[in-house]
Amino acid sequence: MSSGGSPAPTTAASAGGRPAALGFVYVAILMNVLSMGIIIPVFPTLVKSLTGADDGHAAQITGVFGAAWALMQLIFAPIFGALSDRFGRRPVLLVSMFGLALDYLIMALAPSIAWLFVGRLISGITSASSSAAGAYVADVSTPQNRARNFGRFMAAANAGIVLGPALGGFVGQLDPRAPFWVAAGLALVNGFYGLLVLPESLSRDRRAPFRWASAHALGALSLLASKPGLMGLAAMVFLNQFAAMSFNSIFQFYTHFRFGWGPKDIGVFLMALGFGSMIVQSFAAGAAAARLGERGAVLTGLALGAAGFAVLGLASQVAVFWAGAAILIVSGISGPSAQSLMTERVEVDEQGRLQGALTIFLGATGLIGPVLFTNAFAWSIAGGRSLGLPGLSILVGSGLIVCALAVAWVYARPAGVTAARASP
Repeated sequence: MSSGGSPAPTTAASAGGRPAALGFVYVAILMNVLSMGIIIPVFPTLVKSLTGADDGHAAQITGVFGAAWALMQLIFAPIFGALSDRFGRRPVLLVSMFGLALDYLIMALAPSIAWLFVGRLISGITSASSSAAGAYVADVSTPQNRARNFGRFMAAANAGIVLGPALGGFVGQLDPRAPFWVAAGLALVNGFYGLLVLPESLSRDRRAPFRWASAHALGALSLLASKPGLMGLAAMVFLNQFAAMSFNSIFQFYTHFRFGWGPKDIGVFLMALGFGSMIVQSFAAGAAAARLGERGAVLTGLALGAAGFAVLGLASQVAVFWAGAAILIVSGISGPSAQSLMTERVEVDEQGRLQGALTIFLGATGLIGPVLFTNAFAWSIAGGRSLGLPGLSILVGSGLIVCALAVAWVYARPAGVTAARASP
């Protein structure tokens, strides 16, 4: 095996040129994100009804649930990534999709907060298959269309951000359990669809043996240290994802406290945010990479992200809050180019491990972020605080993106450039 980046894919899926297959992968990642987003508008209502908690305590409970979901990601993402390198992407994706359908049924029927917690654990496990989904996209992409395909992959995730809160906000007004029934049906239909249309993207002769030594967090992360510049890019991703948690963890409580928003307002805003991100990542991200280069797209997007978070955290009026969201939407041009820079540094049979390692960062930030930022929010709104900044957590997120920008300045370069600079 060579030490350079992966060669152009020669897999069945890419040779067949079946857009229906990539369509399934995009829907699979949509469903993974849907499993997170669907509870955003209804979860505070469910927690309060099951526990009698107020806003502050409900936010803290939400943090615990988010941390548990992230812990499952942390444990299972490298396992699924390594399994997809050994057995192929298709079986991992299909098992995950049917597992999500089961998970939604459990949450729809949950009679207590404990059963709801079990459902979130299963959701965290099945959603960890995003490592296999990302590897599938890398398998069937060429250097020319890699940023575009990852842009659409991330756009599918943003579609989950749109549909999840939409289901939770609108259908949830009829019954807080109804969104879970709808999602279960969608996951089941997509699973059967995948059985019919999804070819394998990783041919048998390009698969790697499964080793438990690489199927856990430390083993998966060792891949990042073995490639020039890859650990730096991963650190940039970690900081950016950690910053995202500063907003995601407290959004429903922050907007309720500051603007008096309810489930419908939250659903509308997140629909607009997700739809705008879909447009940017589906079309503008590829164009930005072509015009600015992948490095330029990453740096520009991160700078806009830091500015957007600052505006969101300081906004005292709804119009200003929406302006911050608009800046944040455009900042989405950075993600696809960052993914492209990372995938070109590893071999075909290492793509699953790479995506598993990156999902570990999502799990790690999700494990720490919800607890940290929900408690920071509870502290910032408690009586007697002289700062008067309910958006304190989001402002911390802006600072984290500034740190990510500094790291990107050094490491967000094409693989050959990074390797040359790293050589003695």
